[in-house]
Amino acid sequence: MPEDRIAGATDAGVAAGPAGPAGAAPAAVRLRTPRERARAQTVADIVRLGREHLALHGAAALSLRAVARDLGVVSSAVYRYVESREELLTLLLIDAYNELGDAVDAAVGAVPEDDFGGRFVALGRAVRDWALREPSRYALLFGSPVPGYQAPAGRTTGPGTRVITALIGILDGAFRAGRLAATGRRSPAVSAGLAGDLAKIRAEFGLAVPDDLLARGALAWTSLFGAVSFEVFGQYGPDTFTAREELFGHHLAVLADVAGLPAAGAAR
Repeated sequence: MPEDRIAGATDAGVAAGPAGPAGAAPAAVRLRTPRERARAQTVADIVRLGREHLALHGAAALSLRAVARDLGVVSSAVYRYVESREELLTLLLIDAYNELGDAVDAAVGAVPEDDFGGRFVALGRAVRDWALREPSRYALLFGSPVPGYQAPAGRTTGPGTRVITALIGILDGAFRAGRLAATGRRSPAVSAGLAGDLAKIRAEFGLAVPDDLLARGALAWTSLFGAVSFEVFGQYGPDTFTAREELFGHHLAVLADVAGLPAAGAAR
């Protein structure tokens, strides 16, 4: 539930500080007393109103005072729960990243484990569906930076990398199963600098995917979000593409091929 995610973000970041894993909320938040439960509910209400204000006014105009007014309390009272506008933005980021991650995990988990192409398509469609349903929150995550705000990496990196972690898992699983292979023309040579970056990624995530396929996976990742952003932010214009779902499906099929994944449904 959203309240659980918000309570977890608050417990991990506001109450306990950044000592825990990067951005990770506890699997189960234990609110032992009525006071703790009341506090978590108030923070959840503040974040809910923050989402509404985000949709109406955008991130740059987000005001904790305005949220307090809609909550029916004086601004000094709301600061006891969320200490600043920057803290509210952080909670909104964590909440949105985790909701997107939950949507992706559910979609990917509904596809057979050995249907790697199908799992990639499910991931892509889950990102698009969430983005079109939550355009203001998608803009907070992947749009223009909010002036004067710097997201705390210790609290947002974990939630913020859930989608790419899921994608990497699909690619690595396909490679280990002998189902990931580039076809057609050979890829350009991987430079020494890029190879060093890819080696760090491979070590961090425990991957077996070689450089050329890992670089292709990075292209699939950035292109997926580029296609979603073009649609969410109206970059196609009103009349260029009317069959946008079909266009996106075509993009996903091309990107799966670029990444070296088998076609969706080609499980064995």
